Amino acid sequence: MSATDTKTDADQATEKKGGGKKKLVIIVLLVAVLGGAGYWFFLKPSSGAAPAPKPGAVLALDPIQVNLDDGHYLSIGIALQLTAGAGEETDGSKALDAVIDLYSGRSVAELLKPKARIELKKELKAKLSELYDEEVMDVYLTQFVAQ
Repeated sequence: MSATDTKTDADQATEKKGGGKKKLVIIVLLVAVLGGAGYWFFLKPSSGAAPAPKPGAVLALDPIQVNLDDGHYLSIGIALQLTAGAGEETDGSKALDAVIDLYSGRSVAELLKPKARIELKKELKAKLSELYDEEVMDVYLTQFVAQ
């Protein structure tokens, strides 16, 4: 037997310990991968989108007159689609103030264009959602007469 063929007991013990360390590393990696996969499938983080609010009562407000450009005026009525969690005694004065701010001073020609009316309604909806702390989910135009 040559010197390379014979291994001492110390060399064989070292090889066994090295193999044990490799197995331990593989087991730890396997547990980490399985743990991550389990977290992803069972406790999957939400996509960040809040659930859509449920509709509640519709609050119809009395029509108001808004001064337009060149001595014209707009008679406009709105209704607020409240969320289910909104209070029953929601005050419409903030909504009417927002309508006056948004529509005052505009021309009749501008208000008669369907695209402009749709854009103004979107602006009003966004403003009302902000003013009422997300308790207003939509706004309806119940009256719209310009003279």
